[in-house]
Amino acid sequence: MDRRDFIKSTASGFSAFFFLASSGRKELEKSEQKGQTKGKMPYRTLGKTGIKLPLINMGVMNSDNPALVRAALNGGMVLLDTAQTYQRGTNEAMIGEVLKDRPRDSYVIATKARLPVDQKTGRYTAGATEEAFAQKIDTSLKNLGLDYVDIYYHHGVWVRETALYEPVLKALEKARKAGKARFVGITTHRNEPEVIQAAIDSKFYDVVLTTYNFKQKHYPEVREAIAKAAAAGLSVVVMKALGGRQLQEGAHKPIDSVAAFKWVLQDPNVHTIIAGFTTFDQMNLDLSVMKDPTLTKSERIHLQKAASVAGLYCQGCGQCLNQCPQHLPIPDLMRAYMYVHGYRNLSAAQDLIFSLTLPSRLCEDCSQCSVVCWSGFHVSERIRDVVRLREVPTESIA
Repeated sequence: MDRRDFIKSTASGFSAFFFLASSGRKELEKSEQKGQTKGKMPYRTLGKTGIKLPLINMGVMNSDNPALVRAALNGGMVLLDTAQTYQRGTNEAMIGEVLKDRPRDSYVIATKARLPVDQKTGRYTAGATEEAFAQKIDTSLKNLGLDYVDIYYHHGVWVRETALYEPVLKALEKARKAGKARFVGITTHRNEPEVIQAAIDSKFYDVVLTTYNFKQKHYPEVREAIAKAAAAGLSVVVMKALGGRQLQEGAHKPIDSVAAFKWVLQDPNVHTIIAGFTTFDQMNLDLSVMKDPTLTKSERIHLQKAASVAGLYCQGCGQCLNQCPQHLPIPDLMRAYMYVHGYRNLSAAQDLIFSLTLPSRLCEDCSQCSVVCWSGFHVSERIRDVVRLREVPTESIA
């Protein structure tokens, strides 16, 4: 399918999606009534875990502001999603300080880690051992100042083999039995249907954290995988619901986050969204979605238009990988580019770039870039732009 045909299919797909969402409104209402626990804020229950959460919670990756985390909890959010590497290893400790004086049953903590992988294949390298992952779990608990976390994720998986990697599963199972993690999960940014199916087949994971948004060209496949996961009793948590935040590169007007969140919440098999807000205004906007998550006609039109714009969100389809003579990990580089120009998170972008084992010279020897991106990205230009972060001293990036 070429890009023009996909845009046409996206429009018809949108109509189908919202028709199905409308006809399935009773199921949507049932899922929220079942999880309702306080006030008028709608809750959903995370699969067989029994955890009840509001529709939107806080992803803390891009925030180092403890006051914002406190405000999110005070505003009704319950789940805080972090990772050992966020904010260069300081994010967990910051959250731990916020939680010191709060009752342990008043919040839910999810964190995550991964081991070294081959960036070309997504498979683990020789150093990926059970002991190494177990150490990461213990480090997270120490950073947070907690005896246990509610969810510990196997992070950043995009191939089936890695999802079922026995050393990591053994480490997670021991943590679960030892009471260090109430539940264990898996996260995926790309090739989501394959990873979600692997999680289902494993009969091991309790939670799936997946990318899911209106800009995905394969969102019908992701939606189907999510439905299967929910039917199997897995909790389904969604990230990257905005599809890159900016409508297009250099645009001052962002994607309508309210509409994007509502789009995801039309799916009754999604249990909650983690939102990566970084300001109090953004937080209040996200909280407002939960008052009425019904998608309006004008919001549908906005999303239909926005879906046809390339923007900053890399689909992670991998079609570019075999086109590049240098075999560069282009999807990861595009994600780093989005961190810079969409999230303004230079440290996350730089850390990702340093983790990729890139050659010293990139996109300099080709007279013309041979990569044709489905989304229309000027790949070589974006790569040259973002890899300049290698030249910036780490301590200069807050």
